[in-house]
Amino acid sequence: MTPPAFYEKPILFIYFAFTNLTKIKQISYQSRMAKEVTPRSENYSLWYNDIVLKANLAENSAVRGCMVIKPYGYAIWEKMQRTLDQMFKDTGHENAYFPVFIPKSFLSKEAAHVEGFAKECAVVTHYRLKNDPNGKGVVVDPEAKLEEELIVRPTSETIIWNTYKNWIQSYRDLPILVNQWANVVRWEMRTRLFLRTAEFLWQEGHTAHATSQEALEETERMINVYADFAENWMGVPVTIGRKSPSERFAGAVETYTIEAMMQDGKALQSGTSHFLGQNFAKAFDVQFTNKEGKLDYVWATSWGVSTRLMGALIMSHSDDNGLVLPPKLAPIQVVMVPIYKGAEELASISGKLKEIKKQLEAKGISVKLDDRDNFKPGFKFAEYELKGVPVRVAMGPRDFQNGTIEIARRDTLEKQSLSQEGIAEYIEQLLTDIQQNIYNKALARRKEMTTKVDSYDEFKRLLDEKGGFFLCHWDGTAETEELIKEETKATIRCIPLDGEMEEGKCMVTGKPSKQRVIIARSY
Repeated sequence: MTPPAFYEKPILFIYFAFTNLTKIKQISYQSRMAKEVTPRSENYSLWYNDIVLKANLAENSAVRGCMVIKPYGYAIWEKMQRTLDQMFKDTGHENAYFPVFIPKSFLSKEAAHVEGFAKECAVVTHYRLKNDPNGKGVVVDPEAKLEEELIVRPTSETIIWNTYKNWIQSYRDLPILVNQWANVVRWEMRTRLFLRTAEFLWQEGHTAHATSQEALEETERMINVYADFAENWMGVPVTIGRKSPSERFAGAVETYTIEAMMQDGKALQSGTSHFLGQNFAKAFDVQFTNKEGKLDYVWATSWGVSTRLMGALIMSHSDDNGLVLPPKLAPIQVVMVPIYKGAEELASISGKLKEIKKQLEAKGISVKLDDRDNFKPGFKFAEYELKGVPVRVAMGPRDFQNGTIEIARRDTLEKQSLSQEGIAEYIEQLLTDIQQNIYNKALARRKEMTTKVDSYDEFKRLLDEKGGFFLCHWDGTAETEELIKEETKATIRCIPLDGEMEEGKCMVTGKPSKQRVIIARSY
């Protein structure tokens, strides 16, 4: 059998093989993109996972329980980070950095703190490897055992308060308002991308104050900063409240939280701010001379949000077509797709789109012009819909000739043909409308799925049938709280700060209660 002619010319064969491999890869990518996201109604957990993976936000890593945040997902996190960082600085805070390793003895100094984190800590015991004498790679050198084990940072209160002891002598050194952007490790056994991973990114604020009142004001100030960010940037309505004693942060006197409701009715704790009292100052002997010339222990707070906010963003707004992003946090706010046949049409249409792009960028809007010639417009539409780009602009030859342009909004999937005249101003207002609309939808959903109940039997029935947030009277005891958790897998999410004082009876025990609390199943 005579081989094809291209086998006689190796260079042509290589070219043929390369170009066809490229086409195969493109077809494979297109087929993966074409697969529908699992419907929410069919399997909510799989729907969430599909969006994270198919929108190229993150993926599981080779390290069990840890994730790789991909460029598009990290771009969203960076916008969150930049916004929050400025909000912290606007409230007087500065950034610093502290070690990732914490001596084991530090965690032992605050009893409640070590008890709260002991089961989640990763421990470093040795500092050196060596070649295996049997030729099987490397092994831990038994002679390189640390005198004291080091804990990989699960949170930084202990290492920071040991440091503050050197910074604080007088009331003149206070307050200290420090924030740290870092990664932490909490050895989770059951993980889910963004929501719960063994390692995650976060920020943690740690402040020191001369009085209890100042520290309490700081605690409340920062939970309100988080609520502002969640509602006005993420488009996620939240309830601000206090945690019950058993749900408080380990070592805190009081914990404030923002609780968000996801589309399946479950709660997601989206940020916390802790009043630590003098617990850590006493544990690390951090004293100062007050204005009266007397020694006193410093008052403390800590507060933080993490990449869990990415999970909140996905589950609050997304649909069966993929991710839905609020314009304020979208890496690409507007995508432009030219529809053309031939280089001449592409040049004309792209030229016009570039003019509009320049007008939008002058307004601070991020725009991508996708003129790739190896993907069809329909594929690009599906790709950007899956990635949640708020506004899609398309222009074909007829649009170019007629002075029109097609605008599609991601939140409602509505499309319309508009005049090119004044289109930049229209898109600018449209982004504002989309931001407000997705918040309004989430708010309406929360209202619809929040139920007042007085009967424990009714609570259990509706928890399974309807889900969502339940406003219930609780007698304030840990025993009743634990009973509810054991029997229903629901927990007291918070005692709302804006909740009305209302005399009632605990739905479980019938004992007196002065205020309803929010109870829900959660992530």
